[in-house]
Amino acid sequence: MASTNSWTHEIESPVAAPRLFRAGVMDWHTLAPKLAPHIVASAHPVEGEGGIGSVRQFNFTAAMPFNLMKERLEFIDVEKCECKSTLIEGGGIGTAIETATSHIKVEPTANGGSVVKVQSTYKLLPGVEVNDEITKAKESVTAIFKAVEAFLVANPDAYN
Repeated sequence: MASTNSWTHEIESPVAAPRLFRAGVMDWHTLAPKLAPHIVASAHPVEGEGGIGSVRQFNFTAAMPFNLMKERLEFIDVEKCECKSTLIEGGGIGTAIETATSHIKVEPTANGGSVVKVQSTYKLLPGVEVNDEITKAKESVTAIFKAVEAFLVANPDAYN
């Protein structure tokens, strides 16, 4: 029987928490194809207006091991820069993963920047083993937020 596993990761940024959360989490479906076109071919909302229950889809290039991922927003607190989503299609669901959730919280730091805290919880299908996927996942999350950070630093009026 497969067990539930998790990993955590933190990313420091000089960008204020509300800006980084709005751009890197709330509006990532808009920014991803522009900031990471080598990975995200396109992205769009599937249902909802961005609140709880909303679903968005990301379509990937050949750089990813799967061609799409759909996630449903389970919890959001914009003021606390926190959300939780569940992977509902693609991204290994049904082939390697039974369930997967991500909890992201962007917290302010004393220097005016922020720290992104990510916790991913997943249940593998029976017989599936995790090798270097966790390292790759952490590298991908870091790359996403660093791309958003670079965009926000270069565009100081964006997402204020």
